[in-house]
Amino acid sequence: MTAAQVLTAAQMRAAEQALFDAGTSVSALMETAAGGAAEWIRRVAAGRSVTVLCGPGNNGGDGYVIARVLREAGNAVTVIAPLAPATDAAREAKARWDGPVGTSGAAAGEVFVDCLFGSGLTRPLVAEHALLLRDLAARHRLRVAVDVPSGIATDTGAVLNERLPVFDLTLALGAWKFAHWSLPGRLHMGQMRLVPIGIAPVEGAAQMIGRPQIAAPAADSHKYRRGLLGIVGGAMPGASLLAAAAAQHGGAGYVKLLAPHADPRTPPDVVTDTAPLAEALGDTRLAAVLVGPGLGRDEAARTALTEALHRARALVIDADALMLLTPALIPESTPLLATPHDGELETLCRSFGVIAEGRRARALAVARVSGMVVLAKGPDTCIAAPDGRLALAPPAPSWLSVAGTGDVLAGIAASRMAGGADPFTAACEAVWLHSEAARRAGPAFTPSQLAERVADALAACL
Repeated sequence: MTAAQVLTAAQMRAAEQALFDAGTSVSALMETAAGGAAEWIRRVAAGRSVTVLCGPGNNGGDGYVIARVLREAGNAVTVIAPLAPATDAAREAKARWDGPVGTSGAAAGEVFVDCLFGSGLTRPLVAEHALLLRDLAARHRLRVAVDVPSGIATDTGAVLNERLPVFDLTLALGAWKFAHWSLPGRLHMGQMRLVPIGIAPVEGAAQMIGRPQIAAPAADSHKYRRGLLGIVGGAMPGASLLAAAAAQHGGAGYVKLLAPHADPRTPPDVVTDTAPLAEALGDTRLAAVLVGPGLGRDEAARTALTEALHRARALVIDADALMLLTPALIPESTPLLATPHDGELETLCRSFGVIAEGRRARALAVARVSGMVVLAKGPDTCIAAPDGRLALAPPAPSWLSVAGTGDVLAGIAASRMAGGADPFTAACEAVWLHSEAARRAGPAFTPSQLAERVADALAACL
């Protein structure tokens, strides 16, 4: 699958330094970055007037370059800078602008460009800068932020000031930052576009989840080669039936419910194995097992989880099973994928002695201490591996916020693992397929309708 990297502010500085060490000057890199941003702004402006707010650092320097390029393209441009340039590159960019620079927010135009502080900000804007930003944004019909909107923390997406403007377009320079894909800051950014500047791949960088590349079954495939998935049933069989439907549409060759009794709602194309769970899990053809959806939390559920952990060749742990999981139950070498929502992730943190703030930090810490891949689901889903790999999901349709969609996600992930994917790859594929199925399902879908659209999402990856 294709993946774009997501960098912290420190990683971005190091990546830029690598370009400087290779002979690129700061001013030359600024011309490349700001020139790329200016082309986007020129298209958005479509000949209309532009106001550029410049700060004292290199983000402000980008603003002076953008202003110059737009002026050369024929746009009427006003530059406002409450502070003088404080870096050599920004001073050079201002000198090349060679035009008037105001200090107040009296200007009114049609397109506003925020180059006040951008990437690297960790503390709130001072009151006069926040007021200037809000005032200018309010005076313009369209708003564009360059790199990261001023007042948004680069590495967390935290909103550092009250009443920050909402932008129509944010232009990320060189690489995505965590703020671009993190709530609540993401809500201020509007459409987002990446402006390449020649940044090389950074070792250890987080990755965006992109469209998977999934191959159709080989000509000589059969149901076991495509993957036999076992889904452990429990007290609430409806959840496991949802997971089974999603797994069937997610590519598994054979989906089997492992339950003490057949449920009359089970469709004819899903087999129920009513043998004792230990015996059913002993089937060597089982490529992967899903445990948790509808499992319950009583002693029978705890026993079922223990059996699955000890006997499965690969295991997805979801829902109730996550609430019962303890470090003592974790096997040494079984590939494991956990799929918690925030409440379940908090329980895992308590169970594994993790102290961390935020979904990403918690997922990484739990993955590291448990040996599981952790798919931490929510409005800004992330996937963490024990070796420190981190993948971020683009925004998914908010219609997914309905009971049962987590069971669908678990079924897709288990299906991908049954087909041979490792837990991290299966999680990334499942998140993308889940989101794409939701887009295709339209508004106000049921979990069953979502599961039905997984096959359409899968077809988009072939």
